[in-house]
Amino acid sequence: MSETATDAHRTEHAAFTMSDIEVRFGGITALSGVGLEVAPHQVLGVIGPNGAGKTTLFNVACGFVQPNTGRLTWQGSELTRLRPHQLAGLGIGRTLQGLGLFDRMPVLENVMVGADRHAKAGFFSGLFALPRSTREERALRDKAMSVLADLGVAEYAGRLPTSLPYAIRKRVALARALVTDPELLLLDEPASGLSNDEMAELGELIRGLTDRMSVMLVEHHMDLVMSVCDRIVVLDFGKVIARGGPDEIRNDPAVLAAYLGDEVSHESHDTSGTPAVEGR
Repeated sequence: MSETATDAHRTEHAAFTMSDIEVRFGGITALSGVGLEVAPHQVLGVIGPNGAGKTTLFNVACGFVQPNTGRLTWQGSELTRLRPHQLAGLGIGRTLQGLGLFDRMPVLENVMVGADRHAKAGFFSGLFALPRSTREERALRDKAMSVLADLGVAEYAGRLPTSLPYAIRKRVALARALVTDPELLLLDEPASGLSNDEMAELGELIRGLTDRMSVMLVEHHMDLVMSVCDRIVVLDFGKVIARGGPDEIRNDPAVLAAYLGDEVSHESHDTSGTPAVEGR
C-alpha cells in the first residue's frame, strides 16, 4: 500500500507516534514529513535502502536527534525535547547497534545499570549501605538475573562482556533494556552480526514480547522483518514510500523499485518467498 493510500490502520490509541518529522543537517534533508504509529502489543518494522533515513528516525525516537519540525507522542502525551536519559522513566527501553556494554563490568552489573528507574534509594543510602539501599540492590540483582535467565544467558552473569561471543553480548544488551519492564522497546538493527539460526531465535524472542509491550525495530534483514512485524514502514530518501502489513510490503511496486539495482532479485528469495533485500 503506497503512502498516498488510505491508512486504515491509523488509530487514536496508538502507543507511540511520530508525526510530520523533518530533520535537516545543514543543507541536507535527512527526513521529510515522516510519520509512523506503533500500536499497543504490536511490532512495527522500519526498513529502507542504506541512506534512507532509518538511523536518523531511530535517533529521533530515542532523543539523540531533535527534529526541526514534527511531534512525538507517547500514550497520548506529547514528548517535548525528548532526551535519551528520559526514556527509562517513561517506560521506553532501547538497544543500539553498538551494544553500549561496559567492558570492565560483569554481565549482571551491566544489566542492573539498566534498572535505574526502579531504584528509589537516595545517594546517601547507597553511599553508607543503609538497609533500604541494600534491599533495593538485592531486588535489582534478582530482577536482572531473572531477565538473563529468560533470555537463556544467566550462566554468563559473572563474565565480562569482552569474553563472550557477539550473539551473547547482543542478548545482554537486550536484557539491560528489558530489565526496566518497558511498555515500548526500540531496537536498532537487532539482527546485525547474527547467524541465520540466531536470527530465527531472535525473531521468536521478539514475538514473545508483544504480550507485555510494543516493539519498534529498525532493520535491514527482510526475513526477520517479514516474520516478526505486524506493520512495516518503508523509507527511501528520507520519505515514507509505503506502509502496511508484510504481504502488502512484499509486493509493493514502490518498495521493489526502491531496491532495484541493488540486491533485489525476483529470482532470489528465501524459503518464504520474501525478496532478498539487503539495501544499497
